[in-house]
Amino acid sequence: MDQQEEQEFAKYFTDRRQAVRRTAYLLCGDWHRADDLAQLAFVALHRKWRKIRDKGALDAYVRRTLVRSVIDESRRPWRRERFVDNVPEPPPAATDFDTKVVTREALLAGLREVPPRQRAVLVLRYFEGLDVAATATALGCTEGTVKSQTARGLATLRNALDEEVNVHG
Repeated sequence: MDQQEEQEFAKYFTDRRQAVRRTAYLLCGDWHRADDLAQLAFVALHRKWRKIRDKGALDAYVRRTLVRSVIDESRRPWRRERFVDNVPEPPPAATDFDTKVVTREALLAGLREVPPRQRAVLVLRYFEGLDVAATATALGCTEGTVKSQTARGLATLRNALDEEVNVHG
């Protein structure tokens, strides 16, 4: 890479590293793994930087690399066990189910219960704000698959959140 390309990459990295790290965390539920996954995505981008002509597609490339890394890693035998960074404190007791609010910790704990591919769909759709078509492109699947994985992922997340409320409520 020439100096201008290095500067362009450095600017992109500086501008996007926190967002990519946050997405990685939502996908895997562990800040240390998120750092590693974000780094892998940026290294892959750096290798392909010269070949990418549409610089408007950089986010999509990084996102796709990130999601594939998370899903591939989840298939490895040593990653099948569940990891939890920290056990959240129970939320304050409420008198009525309708008055209970899902805390950030409960949501993240619930996301950890969702299988990796479904979690990827939920993160891309609801945290990254992608529509069905863009999510399908990012994951390399059909729009129908995105819709079914979204429905299954939301059902799993709801069940996990219901269990969280029942345990702490």
